[in-house]
Amino acid sequence: MGRLFLIDLLASLVLLGGWYVIWLRYNRRKGAQVLRWMELACVENASQVECEWSGHNRLQARLHTSKPQFHWFENPRVTIRLLPRPIPLRWLLGIWKKQKETLTFETDLGLTPGMNLEIMRHRWVTHKHINTKTLAKNWTVSRPGPVVLTTRTHWNQELTPVVNTLMTSRGHNLLSVRFRSQSPNLSATIDLDALSDEQTAASFLGVLRELAAGASARQSHDS
Repeated sequence: MGRLFLIDLLASLVLLGGWYVIWLRYNRRKGAQVLRWMELACVENASQVECEWSGHNRLQARLHTSKPQFHWFENPRVTIRLLPRPIPLRWLLGIWKKQKETLTFETDLGLTPGMNLEIMRHRWVTHKHINTKTLAKNWTVSRPGPVVLTTRTHWNQELTPVVNTLMTSRGHNLLSVRFRSQSPNLSATIDLDALSDEQTAASFLGVLRELAAGASARQSHDS
């Protein structure tokens, strides 16, 4: 009985070890691929200067920018968060909680924004089809566009281009955006499923440039 228990224990350890190695390599390859897309999206405007894994599912990298096309960004850094696949229980828990794999882009701006703003995007989706023909005649059905719920009591001029950018088709994949007067001035997070190649990565960077330009427009005008 003791020998069978020992064999089962060793077999379990081998399986868990194999699982860990396989999925650790998968996460490393996936993180490196996404980071490569970001580098290709920058074309020759940026180069990776630091790259470090934190644990088995978090990759951080710093980019050095020097070309005019990237004059909005200073000391940009990227954080890629993947599912904890090498740890089976944590992976299952993440799937149960519907955790998303994300990429966060943080940077300082050439002109410090004169506002502290945090935008969170939420979507409520129903798969239930409603047959409007069967509704009573006193029902009015409308299909509104995006709705902005804000805690700000005053709508500053620089908020309009930022919100307009987020409401366009190019900005709809952003999960959150934050502007701060402290470093980093701009932080934006996107669902990793929205990045599939260097073209989608370039589109993501294009949205960030529009956000940076919108937030800095007022300061540039005042100066």
